[in-house]
Amino acid sequence: MATVDVRLFAGLRERAGTGRCALEVDAGAPVERVWDLLGLGERPPGIAYAVNRAYVEPDHPLADGDEVALIPPVSGGADAARIGVQLMDGPLDIAGLHARANDPRAGAQAAFTGTVRNRTGDKEVLRLEYEAYAEMAAEELERIARRAAADHGLVAVEIAHRTGVVLPGEASVVIVSTARHRPAALAATQWIIEQLKASVPIWKREVYADGSTWVGQGS
Repeated sequence: MATVDVRLFAGLRERAGTGRCALEVDAGAPVERVWDLLGLGERPPGIAYAVNRAYVEPDHPLADGDEVALIPPVSGGADAARIGVQLMDGPLDIAGLHARANDPRAGAQAAFTGTVRNRTGDKEVLRLEYEAYAEMAAEELERIARRAAADHGLVAVEIAHRTGVVLPGEASVVIVSTARHRPAALAATQWIIEQLKASVPIWKREVYADGSTWVGQGS
């Protein structure tokens, strides 16, 4: 047997009456088995799974100690927007984020990728060190994505942000907004990055050869 830590958000959290619980599953059982064990009724369309903060397929095998997140769409029905948010201590899968945001209902996809520059003024930047209040940051990213989807009529949103050490040239944040029309996708992406910088509890420190400095919240 394996014990997994299950995270629930938005409508699924309300349905379960809790945002977190522990479940025992057979070792190696597929992650989709978690839904059945929760006893929450009919599985909603568009639900996605993440294990240890990375998206996985429904047949991904579970191991003892895994953190399993059930990621709901923004709302039910055929027109639901698919929402994905990630905090990653490792490289971001940019192509994968774009692929997950693809949707046959859409005519436009707009994206922003923030990368680490190698200089700030006259100082050479060796690396950035990102620190996050992870629990709150994940919930705030989801809130921002849900608001963007509702306000701009998006059909899919993906937001991924690095934590830990990020080197010059590497991506620190990726935002992908998918909409039926170009203006909505562009406006949503612009709004999301500004909101992320203003309200998500993620901080960064620039590290130089002769010292370092914290440069504020956001990307």
